[in-house]
Amino acid sequence: MPCLMWASSSSNHSALVSEGVAGGGRLIARFVRTPAFGRQNPGVLPSNAPPAGKSLCHGGRSEENRGMRAFAGLLVFVGVAFGIYYFYLKKMPTTDEGTASTQAISLTGVRSDLLQIAQAERGNIALNSKCVNLDELISSGALAVRRTERDGYTYSVNCTGTDFEVVAEHPAAAAGTGIRYPKLAIDATMVVREVQ
Repeated sequence: MPCLMWASSSSNHSALVSEGVAGGGRLIARFVRTPAFGRQNPGVLPSNAPPAGKSLCHGGRSEENRGMRAFAGLLVFVGVAFGIYYFYLKKMPTTDEGTASTQAISLTGVRSDLLQIAQAERGNIALNSKCVNLDELISSGALAVRRTERDGYTYSVNCTGTDFEVVAEHPAAAAGTGIRYPKLAIDATMVVREVQ
C-alpha cells in the first residue's frame, strides 16, 4: 500500500502525492483549488493537514515491527532451549534397566575398567598359564589401570584354573531412593553382563 505525503501547500494549489511506489512514486490525487477560491473538492484534506513534506501515513512501521521481531526472536530462543533440555538432558540414555540417568557415566567407566582387567587377565593366562588375582595383575604391571574401585564399585577377580571372572559390585542403595546398582561381570568371552 502506498504511503501518502502532503507535497505542496500554497495559497492557490495543494497536491497529494504517493511515495514509495516503484519508479519514484506516482500521482494519485491533485487538488487544484483550495476552499479559499470558493470551489471545494470532496477529497480536499482539512486545514489541519501536515505541512509540506510530511507523511500522511504512519511512519512508525519499523518501530512496530521491531517489537514483534524481538518477540518472535524470544519465542525461537525459548523453543530451541526447550528442545535442548528435552532431547539432551531429559532423555539421557540409561545404560542399565532401572538405573538413574546420572549413573550412565559411572557405569560406562566401570565397564571400561572391567574390560581392561579382563584383557590383562587373559594376557597373563596366555603368558603364565595361570589366573592371578587383581593385586598380582597390578603389581606385575600387566594392568595399566591401577585402581581396584570406581564410584563405589569394587573389583575382584575369581579364578578357577585358567578360567576367570572379573566382578564389579556396589553396596545396595538406601531403601526408597529408586536407585539400583547392578552387579557387573566379565569373563574370557570379553562380554560385560549383569549378574545376580
